Amino acid sequence: MPIHWLGDTACHDPALVGGKAANLSRLASAFRVPPGFAVSGLRATDAMLASDVIESIRSAYATLAAQAGSTDLRVAVRSSALDEDGASASFAGQHLTLLNVTGIEAILDAVQCCRVSAGTDAALRYRKAQGVATDSIEIAVLVQVLVPADAAAVAFSANPITGARDEVVISANWGLGESIVSGYVTPDTYIVRKSDGSIVTCDTGAKEVMTVMTDTGTQEVAVPEAMRARCALTDAETAEIARLAASLEAAMGYPVDIECALAGGDLYLLQCRPITRLPVA
Repeated sequence: MPIHWLGDTACHDPALVGGKAANLSRLASAFRVPPGFAVSGLRATDAMLASDVIESIRSAYATLAAQAGSTDLRVAVRSSALDEDGASASFAGQHLTLLNVTGIEAILDAVQCCRVSAGTDAALRYRKAQGVATDSIEIAVLVQVLVPADAAAVAFSANPITGARDEVVISANWGLGESIVSGYVTPDTYIVRKSDGSIVTCDTGAKEVMTVMTDTGTQEVAVPEAMRARCALTDAETAEIARLAASLEAAMGYPVDIECALAGGDLYLLQCRPITRLPVA
């Protein structure tokens, strides 16, 4: 079957659903991971989605929407290549992510776009540079309930600049996390002491734009002046994200690079992968 639900044993296998989906699946029982499913067995060179895959996605989306109590459930659709988020190559930013996708036809289109993104010239150049195979590329696609983030963050459980293992480094902005991971914005940057969650430094970024939901997807809009001057995270939220990063490092057994979102006071884990290059402190 091409559908594998987050939290199920089969979905723990990166050879089946890719590192992104597999990591979240393994962590779903202990951390607040948005529910969803992975679509496996896709190839970058396939002309279109097979009819049985289409019907499986239709059924899975209907089930996910019913579980969420929504007839027009908004989801995030993310690529999860089978060799992605490994110890040597993260593929960060190389494959497509589509946010705020609503309705089965739009989701099918998004899955197709994510599949094709694994074979783009940019993705192939990245593969060659990393020494990763460029033929017979297999990819899974992750479909998850969208978190309507008030603020989002990327966090490293070790300092990626200095290599310090006792520090968590957090970048944060208002709205959805796409503005941070795509480099659209100068975010707030925090260095947090891992042992007690205390903030060592906090640099308030310009936060020029933020990613927000629209009726048909997302867009970048200017951040109001008053919000630019404020930190996107409270001290308590910063400490909570640092604790999450430290807990995930302990659970995975290596320093991690995570994406997370805050909505209605709750912190959600959206991605967890190894830090691929960490300097010696």
